[in-house]
Parts: sequence; C-alpha cells; structure tokens
Amino acid sequence: MTKNLIKHGNSVAIVIDKPILELLNIDADTPFDMTTDGRNIILSPRSEKGPQADVLASLEKINRKFGRVLKKLGEGA
Repeated sequence: MTKNLIKHGNSVAIVIDKPILELLNIDADTPFDMTTDGRNIILSPRSEKGPQADVLASLEKINRKFGRVLKKLGEGA
C-alpha cells in the first residue's frame, strides 16, 4: 500500500485507513511512540498498562511454566 503525506497546518500527516485501524485495534485517541531506525518511521501503539506491566506479565508466564524448576534450583543453592 502506498500512502502520501498530506499538508496539515505547518506539518504533514498520513491517513491510516479504517481496515488498518480495526486490524490494529487503534483509533484517533490511541497514543503512539514514534521512533526511527534512520530510514523508516516506526509507530507503536502505547500499552495502556505501560512497559512494567508487560514485564510483570512475562514473569508470571515464566513462573507458571518453570516455577517448580526455578524453586528447586533456588533450594539447591
């Protein structure tokens, strides 16, 4: 899909089509982090929970999967 920038005051904007918005479950009120790799613009929707919640969710998943093994390793030390 090719998109063109459009003039928006003293800035430019890009229109994101409705099917893409629905696919990503985002809307006009979704906050984004914008980064670049020097050639590409990378837009990432911000998690409402924040990065700490993502880490905690990952730790919970690891603990569910490997909790018994990790506990045994800790007891052996």
